[in-house]
Amino acid sequence: MAAPSIQVRARNGQPLGMPPARFLRDYWQKRPLLIRGALPDFTPPLSPDELAGLACMEGALARIVIRMRAPSSRPGNGRDPVPGTGKMDSRFRGNDGRWQVLNGPFDDAAFAKLPKSHWTLLVQDVDKWDADTAALLDHFTFIPSWRIDDVMISYATDNGGVGAHVDQYDVFLLQGSGQRRWSIDARPNPSTAFRDDVELKLLRSFRPTHTWTLEPGDMLYLPPGVPHDGVAVGECTTYSIGMRAPAAGELLFDFAARVAEALPESRRLADPDLKPVTHTGEIDDNALRRARHALGPAAGMLDDGAFADWFGRFITRYRVAQVPAPRKRPIDRNKLAQRLPHSILERDPWNRFAWRPHGRDARLYVAGNAFDAPVAWARELGSGTRAFDGARLAKLPQRARGMALLALLIDAGCVTLRRR
Repeated sequence: MAAPSIQVRARNGQPLGMPPARFLRDYWQKRPLLIRGALPDFTPPLSPDELAGLACMEGALARIVIRMRAPSSRPGNGRDPVPGTGKMDSRFRGNDGRWQVLNGPFDDAAFAKLPKSHWTLLVQDVDKWDADTAALLDHFTFIPSWRIDDVMISYATDNGGVGAHVDQYDVFLLQGSGQRRWSIDARPNPSTAFRDDVELKLLRSFRPTHTWTLEPGDMLYLPPGVPHDGVAVGECTTYSIGMRAPAAGELLFDFAARVAEALPESRRLADPDLKPVTHTGEIDDNALRRARHALGPAAGMLDDGAFADWFGRFITRYRVAQVPAPRKRPIDRNKLAQRLPHSILERDPWNRFAWRPHGRDARLYVAGNAFDAPVAWARELGSGTRAFDGARLAKLPQRARGMALLALLIDAGCVTLRRR
């Protein structure tokens, strides 16, 4: 059976170009769809000046994104459209150069300083501020109202945009005025690696499979996870109707808080089968088994390693009322190596230490933090004693790694070096 078409033309008063049931069956959260003439009579409810005015209001969620031009933009270099063709080079990446993000609310002076092109203004939640913008949502009543997040309006100057990126929500991109060239990568499992040198979450590389220029009234639907890039052709406005579903982590966090409120105080991590331990600060398998039992089925959402790491962090910050003050200056590691055999290290009384084997190494947990550590060092520092013999520590194996760990703990204020 042939895959549904990626492009349709709206007709017969159907903004989706088809009945909603068919759209939900064939496209919703499955594949992109370009709808030509979705709202042919659409008139933007806000002018660019009115949108800028909203961006200046206290409480408005507004950003300005400026693209600093890359040093080279020769035609056919795989970065920009080939002049006169309106088509993207198949190697287009779209995120070259530097980007600047300004956060609102703004004032008139901020707009006066902007360049003539290559910038865009984005204002979120416009439907909460403007009734005419909110009326756009009447076209989406086939979707539960609680799934609708907001209507964001973007005004862009020529070549303005926010770069190639991926959203984790469904979005309908309605062209309000002017033209915008949209490129998407509709392949399964596209690359989603991000650049690490810009404020925006821009894709490191972007290879579009489709490129269209949208006219006023055209609409592009994108399910979550589809790489896309929109570039203004002259000045334009775009209305983004976002359907943001909660992330699983958000659901779990709130659900767990509700469950915690409902649990009786008497239900606790219990250890009636406790046996004498060999290493005082070790979190052994029996402790983790008891913790899993106390949590019930929810504990099965983490594998053994992740669950152990969570428990080590949690239990070492549990009911800790204060945190130590870090050192004003990092300790000199050479001096630490010289002083250690003649010193005692005192554990901050507010810090709880614990440890657990981790492969050939160990994980040392201190006040909710986790450190990779040699086993001997983790066992010694995680022993629960109030003071450590520096001479004994200095003789432990893997001294360089152990000393680096010790320096971190001293700098954080978790332990203090004292002369004998």
